[in-house]
Amino acid sequence: MKIWFDMDGTIADLYGVNGWLEMLIAEDTTPYTVAKPLLNLSILARYLNKVQKMGHEIGIISWGSKNSTEDYLKKVACAKYHWLLKHLPSVNWDYVKITNYGVNKWETCRDGILFDDEEQNRTNWMNDSYAPCQILEILKNLAERA
Repeated sequence: MKIWFDMDGTIADLYGVNGWLEMLIAEDTTPYTVAKPLLNLSILARYLNKVQKMGHEIGIISWGSKNSTEDYLKKVACAKYHWLLKHLPSVNWDYVKITNYGVNKWETCRDGILFDDEEQNRTNWMNDSYAPCQILEILKNLAERA
């Protein structure tokens, strides 16, 4: 099974960065690099590594900024990769997909479960999908099945 995670508002607190919207409009990637984690990443990494060893694949499916240029989308993707490397260095992601804002995540991934803060993304997902508050509980349950 594949397990997909959104980043902004799900594992990274982009919206908690002071002035985040103005910076994104100005095509400044700072909010993506300085966002604080939204959950205990040590526990998350432990569960991710365990479920991956069990044969599950793990991935990121995250949007770039609304109305961004192609060049800014590349910079956002780079900033998100660096955030993952900084905050979850022990995790070896099977997939990291940073797409244009608003792209249907199901059509991009087509498989597995999704953790996402956006209700619309969860509704459009054709398999099980969950709110961020359920991440650790569900991963713990999966990890304990070993």
